[in-house]
Amino acid sequence: MLQQSFDLALESGVGPGGIPDAAFEKALADLAPALARLKGEAEAKSLPLLGLPSDTADLPPVHEAAKRLREGATDILVLGTGGSSLGGQTLAQLTGYGTTGLSSFLPEPRVHFIDNLDPLTYEALLKKLPLKTTKFVSISKSGGTGETLLQTIAAITALRGAGIADAGLGWHFQGLSEPARPGKLHALRALLEPFGTPFLDHHTGVGGRYSVLTNCGLLPAAALGLNIEALRTGAAKALAPLVAGKGVREVPAALGAALHLAAMRSGKGIAVLMPYADKLALLTRWWVQLWAESLGKDGKGTQPVGALGPVDQHSQQQLYLGGPRDKFFTVLTVGAKGKGPKIDAALASVIGDADFAGKTIGDLVAAQGVAMVDTFAKNGCSVRRFHVDHVDETVHGEILMHFMLETILTGYAMGVDPFDQPAVEEAKLLAKRYLAEGRG
Repeated sequence: MLQQSFDLALESGVGPGGIPDAAFEKALADLAPALARLKGEAEAKSLPLLGLPSDTADLPPVHEAAKRLREGATDILVLGTGGSSLGGQTLAQLTGYGTTGLSSFLPEPRVHFIDNLDPLTYEALLKKLPLKTTKFVSISKSGGTGETLLQTIAAITALRGAGIADAGLGWHFQGLSEPARPGKLHALRALLEPFGTPFLDHHTGVGGRYSVLTNCGLLPAAALGLNIEALRTGAAKALAPLVAGKGVREVPAALGAALHLAAMRSGKGIAVLMPYADKLALLTRWWVQLWAESLGKDGKGTQPVGALGPVDQHSQQQLYLGGPRDKFFTVLTVGAKGKGPKIDAALASVIGDADFAGKTIGDLVAAQGVAMVDTFAKNGCSVRRFHVDHVDETVHGEILMHFMLETILTGYAMGVDPFDQPAVEEAKLLAKRYLAEGRG
């Protein structure tokens, strides 16, 4: 269960560097209409994201597609960018994907997420992969995402170059996109369906950065053997207080939104998320997009920064403690105490720390997480703490839904639309024009 404590975020807890208590109280009052609006959308079923935790009808096709992907495959490449990839990546990390040291030893089929369109990386990967046993998942909600289309075209070309006939290309692909609309070109389907590629329908009412609990994020998770039903169960836990009609102070996501809103109004223009577990490292990348793309509008918003403990205590802590008090910190600790390798007593004496004898690596990490929170507080930095005893699919689903609700509620209270991204669309259109003109 996700536990939230925020006394050390407030001025009354840390002194002048904290969020003024009066600003927090004002933000709580301003969150009431936002919470009522979101509850109304849940009751009216007008916001499909809120219906996902109780839905299971879409899961059997995900399991079927995942089974098909695994059959005969040594490698699975997930093609897509932004929300089409980051959600799947943070779920995949539960298996060790993207974790330094562990990722090299993962069993087949090996899953790769190619979310950044770097020509040298993708070219080298296509040359190294055993293409005859490699499958590709092409994800684009609209079907017109330039990166996904070009990745897919390059994959088709590489497969043909490996001697695979067009009649066999459908076996190598799985599509995931919105249904085609009459009279309008759906580029991804036009590209892949002639080869017999099966498609899963992307949820039309859930945007990319919120799609982690749709088939967009769940398909790679299922291909890796994760319990996708448990992910939805965890999400339901985060949603439950809202559905039950609890007040702002009793809904953790609303409390979090009030803290962020008060921090913004108090001149804290940077929001930092710092988990203390490798399994949550890619969560920060997913959250950065969610927060930035949802709230950075009309001259408003805060800059999201992802950090990872304890490693970033060595790379970022100096700025955090010695720099300006313009940041609101969220530290997410995991029950590490008693876990990991034990410290040999004789070797502990050699390094001059006999007190470490019999302790575990997890004991140190647990101490570091608490010490970081207390150090922030002692130095007048506004900090809240989340804690979970462990990280599994249920807990991860709860964390993901909490952050999505917190983001939506913050947007509503700020007066911005947390679901559109006009600036992103502008850059996409311009890039396509420049590509056609040969500019760059």
